[in-house]
This record gives sequence, C-alpha cells and structure tokens, in this order.
Amino acid sequence: MQKILENAKRLYALKANQKLPLYKRYIFDALYNSPAKITAVYGSRGIGKTTTLMQILQKSELSISAKLYISCDYAMFQDISLFDFVDEFSKRGGELICIDEVHEALNFEKELKSIYDFLDIKVYFTGSSALHLTSPDFARRYSMYHLYPLSLKEYLELSFDISLKSYSLEEILHSHENIANEIIQTLPNKKILKYYDEFLKVGTYPFYFEDKDKYVDRIIETINTILHTDLSKLFMIQPDKIDTLKKLLLTICVSKPLEFSIDKLASTIGITKTTLYKYIEYLDDAELIKQITHEGKRFAAIRKSDKLYLANTNLFEALCISKDIGTLRETYFVSNVCTKHKLHYLDKGDFLINEKYTVEIGGKNKGFEQIKDLPNSYVIADDIEMGFGNKIPLWLFGFLY
Repeated sequence: MQKILENAKRLYALKANQKLPLYKRYIFDALYNSPAKITAVYGSRGIGKTTTLMQILQKSELSISAKLYISCDYAMFQDISLFDFVDEFSKRGGELICIDEVHEALNFEKELKSIYDFLDIKVYFTGSSALHLTSPDFARRYSMYHLYPLSLKEYLELSFDISLKSYSLEEILHSHENIANEIIQTLPNKKILKYYDEFLKVGTYPFYFEDKDKYVDRIIETINTILHTDLSKLFMIQPDKIDTLKKLLLTICVSKPLEFSIDKLASTIGITKTTLYKYIEYLDDAELIKQITHEGKRFAAIRKSDKLYLANTNLFEALCISKDIGTLRETYFVSNVCTKHKLHYLDKGDFLINEKYTVEIGGKNKGFEQIKDLPNSYVIADDIEMGFGNKIPLWLFGFLY
C-alpha cells in the first residue's frame, strides 16, 4: 500500500503542476467552505468536476504532503480497498484527499462510510450523475452538491472575463426589465442575442474554451464515454444494447417532445415498453436527457406520456443536423429551470413552475391568448432583448446560476 501511495503522490505532483483555469464554477465557494467531513460533487461528464477538485487543493493552505488527488479509474486503484489506501495516507500525515470517479472503486459506499467512521481526514469525492447511492446509513454522513453544465451567465463571464450576477426565479419574473438592462449594459458591445445564439450551439461544456475547433468532437466523445463506460458499468448494460441507447438519443434529437407516444417510440427503437422506460431513466440519470411529466400526474396516474428533451442545446450539434426551433427553445428553458425548480408540462400553456407559475414559450410575436385567463402566467419570448410586463426574454433564464 505504501508503494501505491508513493505512486499516487507522484501523479498528484505532476497534475498539480498543470495550469488550472482561473475561473471557478458557481459552487466553488460553497464546496471549499463545506464543513462536512465528506463532501460529494456529482454531475455529468465534461462539466468541470475534476478541475473544481484541483482548484480546491490548489487553494488549500495545507502542505503538499498533507493533501492528495486520486482518480479511481487509475489502474492501480482497481483492486484495492479505498479505506486501506486513505488510512495509509492519513497515517502518514494526510489531512485532505480529493477522490475522483469514486464509482469506479470497489464497494465505494462501504469504504467511504468506514473512512467517515474511523479516520480523521477531510474527503471530497466526485461521481457520475447516474450514480445511485443506495445506503441511507452513508447518505447521512456526507453533503452533496450538484454541478451543472455552464449557464449562459458563466459562458459570458468566461468569454469576456467579466463578473455577472445570478438571479432567483422570482427576481427574473418580477424585475426582468431592470435585470436585462443591467446585464446588457455590462457586455462589451451590448449584443446579448448574438451571444445567446452562440451559446445554444457552443459553450455548455467548459472544454469549449480549451479547443473551440474540436468542441463537437469532444461532445461526441463525452456521450460515448457516458454510454460505454458509466451506464454500461453502473447498470450492467450489455455492449450490444448501447446502440439502442444511441438510437433513442437520436430519435429524441430529431423529434418534437410529444411527437411519439411510448408505444410508438418503443416500436421505432425496436424494444419493449418496459425496456424503454428503463432506458429513459438511465439517460435521464446520466443527464443526457430530461423528462418532464404532465402536471396531472401530481394527483393521479393519468395516461400522459412524458415530454423528452435533450439535456442541453449543445447536444443537438453532436447528435443531429436539423432541429425544430420550438424544441430548441423549450430545451434551453428546461435545462436551466430544472436545475433549481420543479417543472411540469400543461395542456393550457407550456410549463408549470413550482406548481405556481404558468409559462408559454415562443418567438418574439408570441401573445397571451392561450394563457390570458390564468393567474401568475407569463410569455417567455425568444428573439427579444428586453421584455415588458409579463413578457420575458428567454435568454434571461440562463442567469439562474
């Protein structure tokens, strides 16, 4: 174990010498100041979890010998006890360890629980968003933070090296005119729609800023890794079934959210309804898609199919050439609002937020005809810089975090 520790320290020293981005994601301060003994960061691949761990280590004032980064997908960690390794590090002065890809470790929940119970060391760990922690006994012992893809706000901050505020849903609904004006005035040339249009295609994943020309290729690689590595291992999916998951993704990409019933979708993909429901859950867990239920399902088991969306608009660039503008608008809205709020779709209006606010999404000429008699109702309009009254610019929902 001592030899493995020495090798891990050598690899950490090499990684620590690599240049890190100066920009820190929206959860960095909360993570760094987390009082919990064990703190989890979970989310999709490619959104900056590893970078965030390295930034935490970089900021820590502990000596280099007292802190460590490891990734459980390294070959040397495949068949060893995570507890034994961390115990060895702790006995030799370790005070802080960041564990990446924890789901690759054997019996990681039991190992982390033992670390919590017996070792005096602070732990951060990351895991796939598809990770299901099954032990309630362990769940009580750690704090969990969800890292989402870049928002439009973060994209603008990275693009122009500026600082922008995030806003609550209520602030956007009730003070959107002042907020939109404040944001637009902060931008170098005040062209918010130009940057919003860019963001629909690029910038959701931080690696865009590393190599812009290879961005779509990197998204494709990320999708393949999620399917072939994360989902395959976590849910024991056979390799020949991965193509079925890809086909489901492509079908969602080229279809409108409610174009297919479950029966028709299962037939198109070539699987049973039971298997389809299972695969939809897998892709949702992995944050490749979002499923939005009908508001009536809150009260009864009504027969309404869920609306299925890609998890973010950049996935369209990697999965399909043509896309429906209405679906693109709804995908942008859903991907942002679902991070912090409950969302259901409606028969009258498009979405119900937090069981209170009804919204209709459309282009700049969208009117209130469909929701005019509903309380707390709003039109969320694309292609407008500024709104008025209960008509709000769609781009503004990229400032929720």
